[in-house]
Amino acid sequence: MTKHPRAGRIFAAIAAILFLTETLLPATEALAKPEHRDISIQGEYSGTVPGSNGPKRLAVQVIALGNGTFRAIGFTGGLPGDGWDGSKSEEVTTVAKNGRITFKGKYADGTIRGDKMVLLGKDGKRLGELTQVQRKSPTLGQKPPETAKVLFDGTSADAWVRSRNRGPAEMTADGLLKEGANSKERFGDHQLHLEFYLPFEPHNRGQARANSGCYLQGRYEIQMLDSFGLEGRDNECGGIYKIAHPAINMCYPPGAWQTYDILFKAAKYDASGQKTQNARVTVRHNGVPIHNDIELPHATAASPLKEGAEPGFIHLQDHGNPVRYRNIWVVEETE
Repeated sequence: MTKHPRAGRIFAAIAAILFLTETLLPATEALAKPEHRDISIQGEYSGTVPGSNGPKRLAVQVIALGNGTFRAIGFTGGLPGDGWDGSKSEEVTTVAKNGRITFKGKYADGTIRGDKMVLLGKDGKRLGELTQVQRKSPTLGQKPPETAKVLFDGTSADAWVRSRNRGPAEMTADGLLKEGANSKERFGDHQLHLEFYLPFEPHNRGQARANSGCYLQGRYEIQMLDSFGLEGRDNECGGIYKIAHPAINMCYPPGAWQTYDILFKAAKYDASGQKTQNARVTVRHNGVPIHNDIELPHATAASPLKEGAEPGFIHLQDHGNPVRYRNIWVVEETE
């Protein structure tokens, strides 16, 4: 392969910055569905650019912020959970204009054309392109083992009650469980598989953006939030509030189905009711480990149940956002 002069510098510059993102909808489309093109542009892009020692992987996450505004983040080595080397990039946010999507770096520019990002050097020569990818969790649609208790399979919400009034849990017309539900059954040590959908809410920010949570035993929350492109903190997707941040932010773009696969060990208590051992949890988000047997020293904020020796229900939080769930099952653990 022919080596390009300054290729190493160009790759480093592209990978180290946030790209300026610009777009504008056609007038008729903007009037009909102002966010339609935003959601199609938002997402993950991956590919290679030439480097001094051969092709190098580069990836970009483009986050829609509403009204044609985007934030973009570059990753060296690949996407989070798929090759990213862990290095940090800077951030830039820009508003749509000129009817184009343009990415501007110190040594190179890029333009989205369809599902591609074409990268050009400042001299106008083509460096390579990135392709938009739609990742799927390797555990998406995973079938429950024979020993599992199926809590939701899309046919009935009978295993759940509404968390606010203990009335019947709600389903959508297309067979999804709505937010704000508690399992009727209570569990001690268990494995949990759960699939969740974060809605596209580009105008919302922070904790108002597709917020929910899965509370194990009604006590310990694994956060659900549209954290696509964020740092991965304890109050973001996969975080355990004020206890632990995820090892890596594996949140997919809103609009994609995602998975939690959780191994939970309940806290232990002696005969007098004193806690002798904290609860522990291992979590895989979209198939990638984000918590490995970590200790849970206390219940998390807004937990419907206080810590105690008795089993607890699974609580899917209602935070005012239309988060949806499917394919939920539990395998109880016995010592």
